[in-house]
Amino acid sequence: MFTSSSAAADNNLHGVTSTPSFIKITSIFLLSFSLFFIFKHFSFDATSTTPTTSLLERQLSFFPATTTNSTSKVPFPPPPPPTPRQQGFERTGIVDQTGTMTEDFIVGEFDESLIQSVMVNESDYQLENYKEKVVKVDKFRVCDSSTIDYIPCLDNMEANSRSNSSEKVEKYQRNCPQVGKGLDCLVPRPKDYKLHIPWPKSRDEVWYDNIPQTNLVEDKGCRNLISRQGDKYIFSDGRTQNICSANEHLDQISKMAPDIAFGKRTRIALDIGCGMASFGAYLMERNVTTLSIAPTDVHNNQIQFALERGVPAMVASLVTRRLPYPSQGFDLIHCSSCGINWARDDGLLLLELNRMLRAGGYFIWTAQPVYEHEDNLLDQWRAMEDLTSSMCWELVEKEGYIAIWQKPLNNSCYLSRDSGVQPSLCEADNNPDNIWHVNLESCISRLPDNGYGANVTNWPARLHYPPDRLFSIKMDAEKSRKEIYKADSKYWNEIVSGYVNVFHLKDMGVRNVMDMKAGYGGFAAALHDLKVDCWVMNVVPTSGPNTLPLIYDRGLIGVMHDWCEPFETYPRTYDLLNAVALFSAERKRCNITNMMLEMDRILRPGGRAYIRDTISVIYQLQEIAKAMRWVTFMFDTDEGPNSTWKLLTCEKRL
Repeated sequence: MFTSSSAAADNNLHGVTSTPSFIKITSIFLLSFSLFFIFKHFSFDATSTTPTTSLLERQLSFFPATTTNSTSKVPFPPPPPPTPRQQGFERTGIVDQTGTMTEDFIVGEFDESLIQSVMVNESDYQLENYKEKVVKVDKFRVCDSSTIDYIPCLDNMEANSRSNSSEKVEKYQRNCPQVGKGLDCLVPRPKDYKLHIPWPKSRDEVWYDNIPQTNLVEDKGCRNLISRQGDKYIFSDGRTQNICSANEHLDQISKMAPDIAFGKRTRIALDIGCGMASFGAYLMERNVTTLSIAPTDVHNNQIQFALERGVPAMVASLVTRRLPYPSQGFDLIHCSSCGINWARDDGLLLLELNRMLRAGGYFIWTAQPVYEHEDNLLDQWRAMEDLTSSMCWELVEKEGYIAIWQKPLNNSCYLSRDSGVQPSLCEADNNPDNIWHVNLESCISRLPDNGYGANVTNWPARLHYPPDRLFSIKMDAEKSRKEIYKADSKYWNEIVSGYVNVFHLKDMGVRNVMDMKAGYGGFAAALHDLKVDCWVMNVVPTSGPNTLPLIYDRGLIGVMHDWCEPFETYPRTYDLLNAVALFSAERKRCNITNMMLEMDRILRPGGRAYIRDTISVIYQLQEIAKAMRWVTFMFDTDEGPNSTWKLLTCEKRL
């Protein structure tokens, strides 16, 4: 009995002790298993070489953006090569009918229904209050067909009729419509308009239907520059009866003045009276960005042709006011048979060129007075020699029909002149960068004593090296300007990288781009770094800090502008408009509906607008965009769904 009782006790004791052992073993096993996977997870993250993606890329990584110049299917970009750890357990692709996974597949047309799952969800983010404040906008009507090439501030017949002076051709001066009399409709496109021919092919040919004008083809002086062949305009290489081809012309300039060094020392050029901008088109092959300008004169579509070709251009006239470009902005200024008598009005117009020309920069004059021997032409040439000498410009070389001058590097020559020599130096308080609606003055702009503007580095280093003029800008920050400059560049590289990867920006065929609130020019610099084959017009609004000199010091082009007024360009001349914090900054000054209508006027059919702004205005902009028949989508920014900023993407479809 003792034995039986002892056995029972042993059995009970065994039951008591075996249960905790089982629990301990199980717990140790689960803990080990968990630690194993945690280790694997962090080990993978630590060794992964996959770059961090933006929120926009994560939202849209599962579908492609369509291109507007083709209806063909667009494949996904190839994925980055996997690391050794990834190969063991991670692979994505399409399973074919045999059950084999493949990465060789074609993505169909853009499915707009897919985007709904990644667009901003107003109910989730409690944005109903903003939506309730949106003012409903009826669809805009299409303007009369006579406005196809309408430039509001230059085609203002009412203002032009009030001008009594013909000597200074005020009809070419900017005269914008009065408040309430501006554009209130959509400028129509020409019949049979086509999506533009992509660059670089567009340099040599454009669609006739996009600019159905014949005046330049019929003009005797332009017949060897442009011709019509079937449904296209064909451009020559710039050869005229007096001037060799554009490339031969550039080669001759390089031989006459080797220190010009196209693409290194000379990065930004201005071509005045540019014709169809062949000079600037061929300089692009030498890493020089040329801003070509011309008025709307008897050849009233020159700039329209230049922009259709994909060459930087703008309607502008040297009349009575300063041009909207900074002091010491251009490394080189070119004038080829531009029909301007530079010595008239005591050299008033040449003094404006002197203001814009960088210290040590070059002025190239190609004109009849250089090589003709008629008495009146020789008189003009002698007057030009006297004027440039009094301005301390050095005649570097004169050969055939070309004369090249160089501007001095500092004020020493000006200060050593005899007293009373004209033109005089401007007063010390005369700001050469005060350029918006400022009249021309018959004086020589002083150069900064600290050498700002003259001491820029060569291209391409100057694109990212903080220029000295960064410290001359009126802004809140003082000591941290270089850090802000670098942070701005990093910010824009991340943003544009998202546009390239998610929206397939390189596949869209964008060529003419405008940054409507350019700041330091970081957007344009990022496009260059990411090798998007385009040029950017950097617009500095008059309402903010004047960063335009800094943009030019970086080797970029731009213009000052007041967005309460229309921009100086023809309709349908830009492929992409970028606007960040523009409307929230200007809505107290400007009518945002008028601003959006102006964007529609200058945007090409098939073009896009990327608008980043606060929620307080972004939903109203979306309402206006839809009324303009744009296709819109809204996304969260990289700050996340709770940010007060959103991204509105718009497409103006053909």
